[in-house]
Amino acid sequence: MKKFRGKKRYFRELWKQTEVNTCDIQLDGWFDFWHRHLDFWGIGNDSVRFRKEHVKAHLALYNNLLKELETFNKPYQSWVLINLNDAGQDAVFIHTFNPNSDNYPYKNHNIDWNCSILNIFKELIDIKSYNLGFLSNEYGERYYIQSKFYGTPL
Repeated sequence: MKKFRGKKRYFRELWKQTEVNTCDIQLDGWFDFWHRHLDFWGIGNDSVRFRKEHVKAHLALYNNLLKELETFNKPYQSWVLINLNDAGQDAVFIHTFNPNSDNYPYKNHNIDWNCSILNIFKELIDIKSYNLGFLSNEYGERYYIQSKFYGTPL
């Protein structure tokens, strides 16, 4: 494996992406499964330490979006998706009524909301503030993390 050079700069830039104003979201419009990947290249697949840092950054972006969505006057759903097989697929989502299709609210009845959490994520995810769900299918194994207090549940 090639040495990862420029880690400090990479992670400094990663944390800058958690600021909501860099996401260019339109709070007067609608969202059709809008999402933001922070680890597009899958750097989190290289080590547990890198993966934890990316999950923390996704949760920070999610919390910043929730603060921004407090002024959003329409019902919405938001969640963090953590793909256990590919860190590059991790993302933060927002979904609302939209003109593209009649798919709000998004419901997936296969998500297990009574799942246990992997040890590497236990210290990162506060189960008092978040609902945690797990789904395994042909697209991989994924955790869904959603606020208990904001937005319409999945």
